[in-house]
Parts: sequence; structure tokens; C-alpha cells
Amino acid sequence: MITVVIALALGAIGLIYAWPIDSLVPILDPVTNVLANIGLTMDRELGYLCLFVCPSLLVAGSLLPGI
Repeated sequence: MITVVIALALGAIGLIYAWPIDSLVPILDPVTNVLANIGLTMDRELGYLCLFVCPSLLVAGSLLPGI
């Protein structure tokens, strides 16, 4: 269940940043600040990466139960 929640969160973040939805970007400022501490910047490229990781994580979670 944890992988489903993480995948859905990554999918939502990816959608908001890959297709810049201007009204929702300010809501994700805490995520942007946390990633800035790591050294990443939230941009369109990272949004597309989140969109790619979302279904990959769902597949991995269904094939490998317990992760």
C-alpha cells in the first residue's frame, strides 16, 4: 500500500510540474524547498521523471510484494 501512495503522490507532482498548472504550483512549495536542500530544482524535466517513475513504482510494487 505504501508504494501505491508514493506512486500517486509522484504522479500528482509530476502532472503539476510537467504541464505547468500555475494555480497548483504554489501548493507544492514545501516539496520544492525540500528538494532544494538536496540540490535538486523542480522543473519540467523532473516533473516528467516523476511521471515516468509513477507507473514503474506501481509495477514494481505489484511484482515484488512486501516493498
